[in-house]
Order: sequence, then C-alpha cells, then structure tokens
Amino acid sequence: MVARATRRRATKPRAATPNLQFHAVTHERLPDLARFSERHGKFRYCSCMRWRLTSTEFKASTKESRVARLDRLVERGTPIGVLAYLDGEPVGWCSIAPRPTYAALERFRALPRLDDEPVWSVVCFFVDSGVRRRGITAGLLKAAVAYARARGAKIIEGYPVEPGPRLYTYMGAPSTFHKAGFRDVTPRGNERRVVRLVVRP
Repeated sequence: MVARATRRRATKPRAATPNLQFHAVTHERLPDLARFSERHGKFRYCSCMRWRLTSTEFKASTKESRVARLDRLVERGTPIGVLAYLDGEPVGWCSIAPRPTYAALERFRALPRLDDEPVWSVVCFFVDSGVRRRGITAGLLKAAVAYARARGAKIIEGYPVEPGPRLYTYMGAPSTFHKAGFRDVTPRGNERRVVRLVVRP
C-alpha cells in the first residue's frame, strides 16, 4: 500500500505596511490632500463636505467648489482631519473636527447631540482600495484621536455603521471604534449608533 502525500496549501503572507505615517492636514500638506483627492474620484466628488454643508448648500455646490471650500477651511486654521501615508504617498483619510463645524451633522435628526459637552466628531474614513485590510483605518483613528487631544478635545464621538457584504463603511465599522477604546453611548430608541471616547489629559 502506497501512502499518498498530502499537499498543504501555501498560505500567502499578509502584506506588510512599511513606512506608514499619519499627519494632520495643515496648510503645508494641502498639496498632499490635492494629490489624494485627484487620485480618488469618490473622495473628490464629496471632498468630505457632505457633513460640513447644510443639505441646501451641498445641493447648490459643485464638485470643484467643494474641493475649494475644504481647502479654505484649512487656510483658516479649521481642523478637518488626518492623512495616512504609505512610503510617502497619501493613501488614506479620516475626517475629524469639532462637531459645530459639521453643519449638516448638527441638523441631522438621527444623530442629535447627547448633551452640551464640547465634542469632536469622526465622520468619514477613506482608504485606497489597494491598501485596505492592512490596519490603516485603525491607524487613522488612533492618529485622529491623538490630533484632537493635542488640540484640546475632551470627548470624541463616532457614528459607525455595521458593514454589509456590499457596503464600504465610510463612517467606520463599530469594531474599529471599539478596539480603539470607544464605548457605545447610543440612547435607547436612537436609530443610529453613537460611540464615545473620553480623552485623558
């Protein structure tokens, strides 16, 4: 009787992410934001202004005017978010800013304010499709929290969406926030989830 040799399927090693860095978008990094925007049409279409403009303002705006308005916020010193860099190239984005700078969010009935505390909000993630599943979203959230804390934030909120088979969760998945120390504070009966992180000095 001849024993059959069993083949083990070789497992492909998970790609590493060398030289991964995160930086807040400032005046000096506007060229990087522009490069990221030009390479990602879905990001450029909105330019992360959907929550920053009222519904009326957004409908009246154009793609290029939204790009310009995001740049103007940076020029005025308004926090808008952080970029992820892989080998020096911008490959990911996280929008984080004081909640009052998100005009549409402040009016969105499904996500009303929980209290009068000053809050910073995380409303969007966008990662290049070629580098997803490498921990970049988690890194972006960690960098966003550090950035907000450095700017004096005491409470940071997120509004995650449970991912589906064909859904890319621009607002982040619950697991991403929970792993970063956020806890669920969704009021009973609220149709949208709210998570919070109380920032320690």
